[in-house]
Amino acid sequence: MIFATAQGSTRDIAEYFGQDLTARGAEVVVAGVNHAPQLTGFDAIILGSAIHHREFLPPAASFIRAHADILAVKRVWLFSVGLGPALVGPIGRRLGGKVPKEIAALRALIAPEDYHAFAGHYERAGVDFKARTIYRVLGGMRYGDLRDWADIAAWSAKIGESLGLPQTAVTIVRP
Repeated sequence: MIFATAQGSTRDIAEYFGQDLTARGAEVVVAGVNHAPQLTGFDAIILGSAIHHREFLPPAASFIRAHADILAVKRVWLFSVGLGPALVGPIGRRLGGKVPKEIAALRALIAPEDYHAFAGHYERAGVDFKARTIYRVLGGMRYGDLRDWADIAAWSAKIGESLGLPQTAVTIVRP
C-alpha cells in the first residue's frame, strides 16, 4: 500500500485499505511514496495519490514512472483522491467522471487491474472567492470530509475478493 498525500485524506484511505486487507488475512505494508519498500517482495500493490490540478502529486507520478517496469508485471490497483467524485452539478459530474489525461497516461503505463477515484477533504478556510465560485459552479455542494466510506469499503472488498482473501467479520472503523 503506497500513497502520496497532501492533507491526509489519501493516507487515511490507504490506512483503511491496509487495515481491511490485514483483517482478511493479507500481510500489508502501508507506506508513503517517499518511504516505499522494495516492490519485488510483494504480490500485489495498491497505489494512491491525491489529485491537484487534475494530476497525481509529483512524487506519486515520479514513483510510477520510475518503477513502471515492475508495476507493469505486478497486480496493481490505482486510486486517486480529489474533488471530482464529490461534484454533483451537470458540469462537475461530466468533468469528475473523466479520467484526467495525466492519470490516464500513468494508467496506460502500468495497466492496473482497476482504477478508482474517491472524494477527499475540501475545507472552505483559506479558499479564495474565485476558487469557491468555481467549486459551486461545478456542483460542489459542501465543504469538509467528502469521502464516501461505503464506496471505499466496497472497493477494498473488491480488491480482497480479487486476491482470494476471505470476507472479514471485523468492522474496520474509519478515521
